[in-house]
Amino acid sequence: MAELDPVDRITIGAVGEPGERVFYLQARRGDQLVTLIVEKQQVQLLAATLVDVLSRLGTEVEEVDDEMDLEEPVLPEWRAGRLAVGYEEDRDLVLLEVEELVSEEGGDEGDQIRFWATRAQMLSLARHGAAVAAAGRPECRYCGNPLDPEGHVCPAMNGHGSEA
Repeated sequence: MAELDPVDRITIGAVGEPGERVFYLQARRGDQLVTLIVEKQQVQLLAATLVDVLSRLGTEVEEVDDEMDLEEPVLPEWRAGRLAVGYEEDRDLVLLEVEELVSEEGGDEGDQIRFWATRAQMLSLARHGAAVAAAGRPECRYCGNPLDPEGHVCPAMNGHGSEA
C-alpha cells in the first residue's frame, strides 16, 4: 500500500469533451505525483461525502486558494474502485483511501493508496470536484441522465419523451 502523508496538493480534473471525458484524481507529495482514473459518479459521491464529513466535524474550514488544474503529464497508474473517507482527530487530517478496481474473475488483490490531507485541502477538493462533474452535459429534468446533443429518450417517460 502506498501512502502520501500528508499531500502537498490534491485535486480532481477531467480531460476530453463532455460525454467522453475521463476523470482523474491526482495528488502530489514532494516529487511524487500520483494520478488515478475515477468515474464521474465517484467524483460526485466523494464531493458530497467530504462536505458531509467536514460539516460534522463542526469547525469552520477555509478553502485552500490553490490552483486546482491537473498537473502534466496526466499518466494514470490505475482505475479506482472503492473510495473511503476517514478522519484522524489527533492529527486533524482527513484520509482518502482508494483501492484499485480489479475484475472479480481475476481473484487478484489490487493496489491501494492512502492520501492524507488537511480539512481545507479536502474542502477545496470537494468543491472543485463537484464543479468539474457539473461542467459536463446538462441533465434531463425528469430522469437526471445526461442529455445527448442528438436528443434524449427519457426512461422516466417510458422512452416516449425526448428532450434536446
